[in-house]
Amino acid sequence: MLKELLQTLLDTLIDVTPIVLLIGGFQIFVIKKSVPNLKKVLLGVVLVIFGLTFFLVGLEKALFPVGELMAKQLSDPQFIATNFSGSPSQWQAYYWVYLFAGLIGFATTVAEPSLLAVAIKAEDVSGGTISKTGLRLVVAVGVAVSLVVGTYRIVVGDSLAIYMAVLYGTAAVQTIFADKDLVALAYDSGGVTTSTVTVPIVAALGFGLASTVEGRNPALDGFGLIAFANVFPIISVLVYSQISALLKHQKK
Repeated sequence: MLKELLQTLLDTLIDVTPIVLLIGGFQIFVIKKSVPNLKKVLLGVVLVIFGLTFFLVGLEKALFPVGELMAKQLSDPQFIATNFSGSPSQWQAYYWVYLFAGLIGFATTVAEPSLLAVAIKAEDVSGGTISKTGLRLVVAVGVAVSLVVGTYRIVVGDSLAIYMAVLYGTAAVQTIFADKDLVALAYDSGGVTTSTVTVPIVAALGFGLASTVEGRNPALDGFGLIAFANVFPIISVLVYSQISALLKHQKK
């Protein structure tokens, strides 16, 4: 364990060093000014390196195994047989998987630090018009729905391309009619949901489910859940903006 921790620390140090050198180089040679609060910045860099190290080890030891384990247990034929009277091959038999996927998608998104950062900025620049909490909840609902639909696709074996074409086509149509002030925010919200907390659980969930459902190939069917988690929040935020605009119009 200690050896693995040290190796991860070394890998993180190698990954972070180019970023530090790039920013430092621009500050010294291009901007030609000293770094403000240098001691605090250096302390922050050290904390980032150690924080990323422990986070990556935690992902490998906890989040990945837990996500995969839950998917396998909930889709295990014996578990299904005791909770579903029909054939295990029916898509309805995996209702516990859909429920877990939706709830874990909502929970991880609410806890996503990247989304929190975007939500805080959105509230600041909008003067409070866009609620930090409201935006996070809308995006979390979008991710929850996305994982329900994504796990359903794995269970039934549908083509990912068809789903993506329909979903991104829907988002494109919404973009034309949505409030222009929220379009960019909607697309950014979709991007930040697939980040540090959400991705490990979602990826593990997809692989675990695909390795348990009969006829599914984890290398082929296990992928795709993250794509769902990316596009659905875009749609949910655009829907939110369209409903808000409609309510404002009715009040007038």
